Amino acid sequence: MRIEIEREEDGRWLTEIPALPGVIGFTARRATKAVARVKALALRVLADRLEHGETVPEWSRYLGRA
Repeated sequence: MRIEIEREEDGRWLTEIPALPGVIGFTARRATKAVARVKALALRVLADRLEHGETVPEWSRYLGRA
């Protein structure tokens, strides 16, 4: 999945995964930290969707069929 990285005017880093609405990370430190946070959040969102029987089309080729 594509991760977008943007530096805010105040110096914070914003990361987002457009394919997963609401999966956004902020950090005042390094862009790499913001990317790590958004990846971890994405994994939690995907796990929750799978647990509740929702489809995750982009990942189905890696996960197989339930």
